[in-house]
This record gives sequence, structure tokens and C-alpha cells, in this order.
Amino acid sequence: MKPQHHGFWRMWGWPVVLGVLITFGLISALFSDGGMGDVLAWIALGTPCLVCVWYGWCRRAADKASES
Repeated sequence: MKPQHHGFWRMWGWPVVLGVLITFGLISALFSDGGMGDVLAWIALGTPCLVCVWYGWCRRAADKASES
């Protein structure tokens, strides 16, 4: 029987990365007072939003176009 420890990271790797990125962005936004901290917060909190848009809308539109 083969160990299945790689299956965990294959399934949960990117959600864990996005969760850490969101946590970093929220902490950065909470403790920063302008400057580079705000820029990092915007990037860290905007990246998961862009990922959701890409998977939710753009990818679905591409799948529909390929079915036609």
C-alpha cells in the first residue's frame, strides 16, 4: 500500500497558500500606517480576489466556448 501524504498537498496546497497570503495581508493592513505596508496589504488581499475572478468567471467562459 502506498502512502498518500502527497495527496494532501496536491488538494490543499493552494488554499493553504491563499489563506496565509490573506492572513499576511490582514495583519499588514492592521499594523501599517501608510507606505509600503499598505501596498503589501493591497497586493496580499487583492491576489486571492483575482484568483477567484479567474477561476469563477474567466475559466467558466473559456469552458463554455470550448463546448460550442
